[in-house]
Amino acid sequence: MANIKSAKKRAKQAVKRRERNMGAKSMVRTAIKKVVKAIEAKDLPAAQEAYKSAEPLLDRYSSRGLIHRNKAARHKSRLQAHIRALAA
Repeated sequence: MANIKSAKKRAKQAVKRRERNMGAKSMVRTAIKKVVKAIEAKDLPAAQEAYKSAEPLLDRYSSRGLIHRNKAARHKSRLQAHIRALAA
């Protein structure tokens, strides 16, 4: 454990940040899962609606550095491709 006052503060901040980041990552994963479930159920309107709510989350957290921008782009691209295939 830290002995210096600033190091103690940093340790507390790190714990808070970790909790916030874990919650945000969980929210992103849940949003992706909702889209995937709708696609698997072949429910096009639900898939499109779930994607509309998942896309801004992916963009927001990739711009903040919580997830890599390429990972966000990959998820968006693959989900869109599945939704387009469902529509066809």
